[in-house]
Amino acid sequence: MKTVAQIIDRVVAAEGGYSNNPADKGGETMYGITIAVARANGYQGPMRDLPLDLARSIYNKRYVIEPKFDQVATLNINIAMELIDTGVNMGPHRAAEFLQRWLNGFNFGGQYQELFIDGRLGAVSLDALAKFLRWRKDEAEEVMLKALNGVQAARYLEIAEANKTQRMFLFGWVKERVA
Repeated sequence: MKTVAQIIDRVVAAEGGYSNNPADKGGETMYGITIAVARANGYQGPMRDLPLDLARSIYNKRYVIEPKFDQVATLNINIAMELIDTGVNMGPHRAAEFLQRWLNGFNFGGQYQELFIDGRLGAVSLDALAKFLRWRKDEAEEVMLKALNGVQAARYLEIAEANKTQRMFLFGWVKERVA
């Protein structure tokens, strides 16, 4: 069974080391941590020297605990992994919004409370996910992962269509991020 630490290691591997591509809207990064996020978390050194342990700590705080994806992990580790990975690349609020949208979309017959789509997971969203997983049983995880990956891929295409400079990243985004 995967752990949150293993998920973070997978994200670090997908993000790679140092990058400073002028076309990348995230700017200078190390292990996928942008300079803005590093500075917001107290790191003042050169990005090339960002310690891996600090990157892991930032990932855990900002992309697992704050958006409550750790609580999703207690319900389903693979859905949590998808949300964490999407959150790193698109922002945790976007990943949470995708989950909320799909939970509403799948909720015919009032199996759980309709969600307000705000990109923040709270007790109602987590309860809806738990009920969805119980209701749809063995197929719930597979279908939710397909749904989340589908909307993620569509969002990448929208980004590239809206800004042609981002097309250089589209193939890699889909290759590395859409399972």
